[in-house]
Amino acid sequence: MFRKILIANRGEIALRIIRACRELGIKTVAVHTEADNNSLHVRYADEDICIGRGPANTSYLNIPVVLSAAEISDADAIHPGYGFLAENAHFAEICEACKLAFIGPTPGAMRRLGDKIEARRLMKEVGLPMLPGSDGPVDNEDDALRMARQIGYPVIIKASAGGGGRGMRVAHTDVSLSNAWLTAKSEAGAAFGNAQVYLEKYLEEPRHVEFQIIADRYGKCVCLGERDCTVQRKHQKLIEESPSPIMTPEIRERISALVVKGAQAAGYHTTGTVEFLVDKQLNFYFMEMNTRIQVEHPVTEMVTGIDLIKEQIKVAAGEPLKISGTHPPQGHAIECRINAEDPANGFMPSPGTVTSFHMPGGPGVRVDTHAYAGYKIPPYYDSLLAKLITHGADRDEAIKRMLRALDEFVVEGVKTTIPFHLQALSKNAFHSGKFSTNFVELFMDNRL
Repeated sequence: MFRKILIANRGEIALRIIRACRELGIKTVAVHTEADNNSLHVRYADEDICIGRGPANTSYLNIPVVLSAAEISDADAIHPGYGFLAENAHFAEICEACKLAFIGPTPGAMRRLGDKIEARRLMKEVGLPMLPGSDGPVDNEDDALRMARQIGYPVIIKASAGGGGRGMRVAHTDVSLSNAWLTAKSEAGAAFGNAQVYLEKYLEEPRHVEFQIIADRYGKCVCLGERDCTVQRKHQKLIEESPSPIMTPEIRERISALVVKGAQAAGYHTTGTVEFLVDKQLNFYFMEMNTRIQVEHPVTEMVTGIDLIKEQIKVAAGEPLKISGTHPPQGHAIECRINAEDPANGFMPSPGTVTSFHMPGGPGVRVDTHAYAGYKIPPYYDSLLAKLITHGADRDEAIKRMLRALDEFVVEGVKTTIPFHLQALSKNAFHSGKFSTNFVELFMDNRL
């Protein structure tokens, strides 16, 4: 087992990793910026090292600075959390060269699965269902037009190295395709340093369902069921739940077996998530694989009783996976992302000082957060302030507990998404479980 882990991240995920390490008896090192001096992950780590002033590109994304902190602190492993360097294969390679364990997949597996075109090829070979699309990158506009007509409109142009909704554009006609193709390539090049894009059939009003896996170094891989991430805005998830309201035991068993087969074919080990779009006939189509721990991992933990961060660390340390068999969900869990944003003003970020902070409690309630009264939210990073998770015997109880917990949650001094969640979870469309990725759009336009 590792002796000391440096956490190359911030906020609630850094604090979550610190807690898992403490239970495993592992020392922790927090890296932080001057803007994050007063974050709880800095307070709770065994050691802390300042790596910059504020902006992420000079601190949390600065590989030499992060590695220097690991060397200074004599850490023997680095946990990247999610975001920042978590899916950077180059960073993982440098960690290996520096004799630092990278708590994540190998650089090779990360490259194979991080490139969406290559991931599509691999997953298609093992039998995962695919949306009609290009077999490789579409390098010129004429090829894009020819492929779009062959697939049939609407189509979506996606960045090969994309994520977070960047480098994605939908086209319904030849004219809109030309604009979308140019915009997606430009955005992909600027965001990821890779302007390659590919085309896929665009599903209108789909659901977004993902499957959680964990695999060890010895070829064993287990699927821990699914999460429904359909409630999202501009491809950014807002509400997640497990199990999915549309899932059947038969579909879960079939897709779980396929994602395990895909991960094994990629030589994958650590936690990971295989994501699907689902049409109205419950046909599942592979979308991408995320080679890291997900923001929404707590809902899986709540319905399985498995600590995914601890399992991720143990697998990275070379321990064989002891989890076995199938894991049907026990009860139902929902997560609401409490962001420092103003829903009434287009979800505009709301940095500033939290003047009052009271977390909800009671049966079946969990809060993952780095915030507190007096905490100053920096303007440089993601606006996620807290994750509120509730668990119930069934979906109805989980929803009722979430509404109760949201009503108890007090955050003053900044705007948050709590009012949005209270209203959204009160809608009949949400209670029915019959909604699609346009839920937030319809809600904000008062069409629900």
